[in-house]
Amino acid sequence: MSTPRRHRSAFACQNCRRRKVRCSVSVTGIPCVGCTQDSIDCIVHQTQGLKRQQPKEPFGHQDSFRGPVDLELSLPEAECRRVQQSMSPASVEQGLSATTSYTSPSDESKRAGEARSSHSGTDIRGNQDEQRTGTEISSTALGQNNQAARVPFYTGEAPGFTSILDACSPSQQPAARHILISEAPVSLSDEDREYLRCKGVFTLPQKSTCNELLRAYFHHVHPIMPVVDASVLLKLHQTGKASEWNLLLLWSMFFVAANFVDAHVWTLEGYSSRNEMKSAMYSRAKCMYDNGGETDKLVLLQSALLMGFWHSKWDGHSQPWYWTGVAISLAQILGLHRDPDSVKFNTSFSNHRRRLWRRLWWSCFFRDRSLSLTLGRPMRINLNDCNMPMASAVDVVSDLSQIPPSVAKGYIPDDLPQLAEYWVILIQLNKLLGDVLTLCYQPFGPSPMLQQIQSLEAKILQFHIPENHGNEQSRLSSFYLYHLQLNYYAILITLYCPYIANAPSDMPLENKQTWQVDVRNKMDSAALRSNAIVDNIVRDKLLPFASPMTAPLLVSAMHVHLLNCKSEDALSRRLSLNKLELCMMVMEELEEMYTSASVYRGVFLEAIRQLHPNYSSSSTMSESNSTDFSQPRGSFSNDAMMVPLVNDDILNALLDESSCFTFWESFSDIQMEPMQPAL
Repeated sequence: MSTPRRHRSAFACQNCRRRKVRCSVSVTGIPCVGCTQDSIDCIVHQTQGLKRQQPKEPFGHQDSFRGPVDLELSLPEAECRRVQQSMSPASVEQGLSATTSYTSPSDESKRAGEARSSHSGTDIRGNQDEQRTGTEISSTALGQNNQAARVPFYTGEAPGFTSILDACSPSQQPAARHILISEAPVSLSDEDREYLRCKGVFTLPQKSTCNELLRAYFHHVHPIMPVVDASVLLKLHQTGKASEWNLLLLWSMFFVAANFVDAHVWTLEGYSSRNEMKSAMYSRAKCMYDNGGETDKLVLLQSALLMGFWHSKWDGHSQPWYWTGVAISLAQILGLHRDPDSVKFNTSFSNHRRRLWRRLWWSCFFRDRSLSLTLGRPMRINLNDCNMPMASAVDVVSDLSQIPPSVAKGYIPDDLPQLAEYWVILIQLNKLLGDVLTLCYQPFGPSPMLQQIQSLEAKILQFHIPENHGNEQSRLSSFYLYHLQLNYYAILITLYCPYIANAPSDMPLENKQTWQVDVRNKMDSAALRSNAIVDNIVRDKLLPFASPMTAPLLVSAMHVHLLNCKSEDALSRRLSLNKLELCMMVMEELEEMYTSASVYRGVFLEAIRQLHPNYSSSSTMSESNSTDFSQPRGSFSNDAMMVPLVNDDILNALLDESSCFTFWESFSDIQMEPMQPAL
């Protein structure tokens, strides 16, 4: 009896052939899974042709039956894919001259057994690699691994499975949760690199444009979102090697900074508008995020936070809520919500890394609370599960010590230390915002008691907002101080709004009306103060400093003014409408840069017309603008395009005296008409 012939894999790399294991190159391409796990080069021999061997007929007949085709190929990746497609059953049948083919049951059994054997070998190797990873995590967490490593890893807390390491800790203390482990490098294939090249990610703007974008970023974005290590980028850029830095993060920074550059910058790059420039840069950042093979979770986190300022009809799944959620998930995967030194000082991490981690985590927290208010969606971060120390101004300015003064002067604002102090105050304000949303806007939470409301109100009123120092501070610092004040009064309005129609359940009946009138007066006062801040911003010509987060801060005050437009007193209605129109004019200016401002303005314009059918918006025009107010200059050609966005639920929410937060729940479901991509 002849020895059964062993059927080999159709094609395999040199390493898998030598080890006689199944190669994945026909499925995954070069490199295969085995070579990737072993961190070695994946070599596939050049084409040697297609070998066919026709076995003897199984029944000894010289008829049209043919046995299985035995193929042994050694091809480059492109040829592998072509041949793999040609090996489909339909293709093989078409390539044979016979009308039918025959495979004996014994042959099928042999091939199935060989396949199981090959897969078993691959599975064993995969299991061994996973076991090695688990061993490295355990030994590192227990302080028994002296190998050099650089990738942060968070083992997790109880009741996670890694908490069992505490029982093995030689020091009788909990094992380290934040450790460094090794990670195999990832290289892009030629096809992926060519795709990225075609998408333009390797083509940076002109050097002068890069200078303008970087300066805009560190003046207007970094002070309120200090998520980038400034020292690394500026050193590389000063030496003319910015292209060697992480392109994913670079395009993400450029995309946000494009809001603040002069028109000649995007004109020089050949764009017809600012929105077109932003759209192109966001597209490149997202392409790198999806296809660039980035494995550094810190870089992915930084990029996701910045891309969280993208807002476009054409990219609906990637709205700010989506990207911020990605950033928070990455931060929690890295363990940034927990103090790496909670048990003992962790010598694996430098102070520089600690400062960056604190900035990243509290930036995630700030965006979480801000978007929860703006969009009326649940908060993702529960501070009861977090013990990361509060960030400080030193964490923000610490990068400056590593930057040459000549370089810092060209990119960094002179008063960054002051702006860093404002950023810390902003984080603290958002803690208060989270307390308000938790107490007053959770549908299944306990009904707030009068003492709880008064206690939280006292806590907010005792919060100290710095005073304006006039000529002693820069125009940039003045704007960020106004931005802090707008945040403060938006929080007060959010606290008061639910109780102008519904008093706490434990409120004595005889005090109910008096208390609600008092709350209404406090809310009106906060809205009036917001208008005064807006007036100061316009008077001091600081509106060009407005960020993507400025327009949403006006909405709370605008809602109060709109409710007052329902007053029975004619003079009160007119005054309230004038206050609302001031905010509408500011929205008109902002909509040139931010899509959200166009949307807000369109919604409120329609709500005003519901209250005043004969309302003419011409009174909100500036003297230099003869265009009707219903024809914004930004993403929309006329406000009629906005009308389909506003349904009855949204209008009812706007005109409901207790709906400040539920309005945004309805508004977040709006399906926008096509518009220019913008923030």
